[in-house]
Amino acid sequence: MDNLRRATMAGVLVLLAMTLISVPAYAQMEFSGEWAPVQDEDNTGNPYVGEFVGIPMSRAGSLRAQAWNASLYTLPEWQCRPHGAMYISRGPSQVRIWKEVDPVSRQITAYHAEWLRSVDNPYFMDGRPHPTSALAPHTWGGFSTAVFEGEMLKITTTHLKEDYYRRNGVPSSDRATLTQYWIRRGDILTWVTIAYDSLYLTEPMIRSSEYRFSPNQQIPPYPCTAVEEVDRPQGVVPHYVAGANPFLKEWGAKYNVPIEAGLGGPATMYPELARKIQRERNQASK
Repeated sequence: MDNLRRATMAGVLVLLAMTLISVPAYAQMEFSGEWAPVQDEDNTGNPYVGEFVGIPMSRAGSLRAQAWNASLYTLPEWQCRPHGAMYISRGPSQVRIWKEVDPVSRQITAYHAEWLRSVDNPYFMDGRPHPTSALAPHTWGGFSTAVFEGEMLKITTTHLKEDYYRRNGVPSSDRATLTQYWIRRGDILTWVTIAYDSLYLTEPMIRSSEYRFSPNQQIPPYPCTAVEEVDRPQGVVPHYVAGANPFLKEWGAKYNVPIEAGLGGPATMYPELARKIQRERNQASK
């Protein structure tokens, strides 16, 4: 009788274990596939110089942005430069996302994302820590780890190279870190980025982009050969002295936006700025 009870109990335990194994610990959304960017007024690939409204740039960031010259891209050193993590998810390029799966545990160990003009960006999910050495290399994609929070994927990125937040001169420093969220609703992928940059931002900058699932998409190879596009003296780096950039007022003049708003800064993130500018102009006219 005791043997029968023990056998029955063992069978129940095995059945219970199999049941627990068959039930996932948490919901995991699938993000793999080909995705095309959805362009809108908040996410454009060709912003004007001086179109910095809504970006909480510090004084150092503003001065650096005002000195920017698009001719930088004609330098051989810049022509094949990939877009970094601070910018690429906001750009006009398509993205391919795929995952690595452990062949034994069948757990996801990493997601990867690669755009037309970027490097492979791995997001490790195997529990490895971020580098702690001051000598750890900084790269265009940085070092990223990821975890699921419900059906969202949260990505933490450190060790980034100096780069830009927008392709109009808004700089990001090599001290910056990035938190990203992937949120999928059917064939729409929302990509949220939160940038923290103690040098060029006064507070976290939160932005979001939309992608649409595009299963027939093909991302072509992107070979690049650097050439001398402009004949200039050796060592010359195109730039403007702060305050002397002739294009800074172009965007504001076209859309009737005050220069105080166009130059960015934390105040430009809030609607109170318009009333503040109006008050200051009224006082100046008295």
